[in-house]
Amino acid sequence: MNCYDNYTNIDILLFSVIFLPFFGFFCTFFFTFIFKYLFNTVKIVPSNIVFLPTILLFVNFLTALYLFYYFSFFTFLTQTHDSIDESIILKSLDLGVWIQSGLFDVRWEFYFDNLTLVMLLVVNSISFLVHLYSIDYMRQDPNRIKFMSYLSLFTFFMLLLITGDNFIILFLGWEGVGLCSYLLISFWHTRVQANKSAMKALIINRISDFGLTIGIVSIYFIFKSLNFGTVFAMAPFFQDKTFFFAGFELDILSTIAALLFFGACGKSAQIGLHTWLPDAMEGPTPVSALIHAATMVTAGVFLIIKCSPIFEYAPTILTVVTFVGAITAFFAATSGLVQNDIKKVIAYSTCSQLGYMIFACGLSNYHVSFFHLVNHAFFKALLFLSAGAIIHSLSNEQDMRRFGGLSLLLPFTAIMLLIGSLSLMGLPFLTGFYSKDLILEIAYAKYTISGHFAYWLGLTTAFLTSFYSYRVFYFTFIYENNSYKKVAQHVHELPIMMGFALFILSLGSIFLGYLTKDLFVGLGTDFWNQSILILPQNNNQIETEFIPHIYKLLPFFSTMLAITCANILFEYNGQWVVTQKYNLITLYKFFSAKWYFDVIYNVYFAVPLFRYAYHYIFKGIDKRFLELFGPFGISIILFKAGLSLKADYSNISPKQAGFLFFACLFQVIFFFEIYSSF
Repeated sequence: MNCYDNYTNIDILLFSVIFLPFFGFFCTFFFTFIFKYLFNTVKIVPSNIVFLPTILLFVNFLTALYLFYYFSFFTFLTQTHDSIDESIILKSLDLGVWIQSGLFDVRWEFYFDNLTLVMLLVVNSISFLVHLYSIDYMRQDPNRIKFMSYLSLFTFFMLLLITGDNFIILFLGWEGVGLCSYLLISFWHTRVQANKSAMKALIINRISDFGLTIGIVSIYFIFKSLNFGTVFAMAPFFQDKTFFFAGFELDILSTIAALLFFGACGKSAQIGLHTWLPDAMEGPTPVSALIHAATMVTAGVFLIIKCSPIFEYAPTILTVVTFVGAITAFFAATSGLVQNDIKKVIAYSTCSQLGYMIFACGLSNYHVSFFHLVNHAFFKALLFLSAGAIIHSLSNEQDMRRFGGLSLLLPFTAIMLLIGSLSLMGLPFLTGFYSKDLILEIAYAKYTISGHFAYWLGLTTAFLTSFYSYRVFYFTFIYENNSYKKVAQHVHELPIMMGFALFILSLGSIFLGYLTKDLFVGLGTDFWNQSILILPQNNNQIETEFIPHIYKLLPFFSTMLAITCANILFEYNGQWVVTQKYNLITLYKFFSAKWYFDVIYNVYFAVPLFRYAYHYIFKGIDKRFLELFGPFGISIILFKAGLSLKADYSNISPKQAGFLFFACLFQVIFFFEIYSSF
């Protein structure tokens, strides 16, 4: 193991990689609090503030610190390139004990292997560019400093999630990104829909987090440890071991893998727990880019890849993962096909691409899934930030039917959106091509029912993805202008910092896949070494090279066919003609209603649960039982006793006084027992 004896400050650098975003959150939030206190409470006149230059200097210092932090991290990766080639980057950072009780020992320990380092590079790069983009995008917002602090806190929790060396630290980061997503989605809290979307994201993620919590408890119960190294090393010894639950005999590792996968489905928006993702577009666009590109939605995929030593010994769960991922990819593509909100189209595209990553994990090609995760982060961030630039220039208009003819007014943004769309389509020699096509080839080369199911649904999804990607570009830049005259007169190109962020992302969307394909997924590469486990019988990379050539070309042909069909339909206004001629109105409504998932949840789950909670839990248990024998019972007895004493205390016998004393004592004890249990 290489511990980097040549780098004396490596511990300081790794520490700063995790905790500097938290320092940025603390400083900006503290600055906001002091500033508001001085102006609103102390009533200091702005012209009398002597320390205002000091505050500005502090903000500039903080920005410089961020720049130093990111560039020092990039320099660190560049200087250790030789070690990366040898695939022996292993570095542990132990900050002390957190919880210690018997065998339950949790330490503040962080682990840096190749998987973690590449994920750090992706998260920090996208986060830095989103921060840079947000400076101009949120310039007119009165709460922009609070917004930047939330972004920093979001980055901190994601870094905590990916660097933690045990499940507890991972879970802390897992819940932290869920909290920050709530704060950022509801950032414009005066909008009712933003608050509803934030609550929806929080509740659905709490449902999936319950499965993850039970999975972590089960891991400790079985392995007597929550450290990744210990659990993964012991996993092979529990292969084919079973336990009995409710009269059923269940496989231990399959049960744990199923619980972990259920937790991942919520964060990565797999079908059934996906409904929060499109509604999360109610937050500011930089939030959407950060959530969808590099942080929250990738956490579920990262969890599965990190826990590959557990999933590899649960073949039944891998089959389930494959089917769920393939169905999610197809479902999201059909829903995005007919959406009119540009951000919701890109959101469903994220959900669809997450389906690709998930079913690649189900096919035991975790490194290919991670390769697509890295590539997707750059072109999806480019798409979201380009959409944000369009929305920003059109006075917050998001309906594509109000766009059109913007290619001459926004030429730079048009080029950026085109690059992101082509990379998403998987056009040859762009970043998305190298990972997306490889996933489909691996699915076909599996030669199983689940593999071929994933291949054909993935191929259909590739066709639909190209169709709605061209639709977004066509209605935004090619179709005739449908925006209001007052809005069209104020269309403007990007400010310099927003344009710089888009330009860097466009370079990643063009070149990143080609530059890293041999390192990440090339035949014979040992880059991942101990970071990812693939059993020999599950590794089918060699077979992928020898599948019939036509199945390698079909994704490209489907992409070109989709572009051709979309161009013909939109150019000659044939979309509605085809829909009506072939009686596709019902299918259009079905896709437009997002397969009626929201309707089903509201009618069959939400409303009955609300009624049950109100009539039985609130009115029956809370009002009748807890309040009667709790605070109201005590207050009524004491009040009546006080009245009787006030009326004539001489008439109370010792027996009645003793009974009154013990009744009050019983009420007090019962009250504290009930409420302490909650």
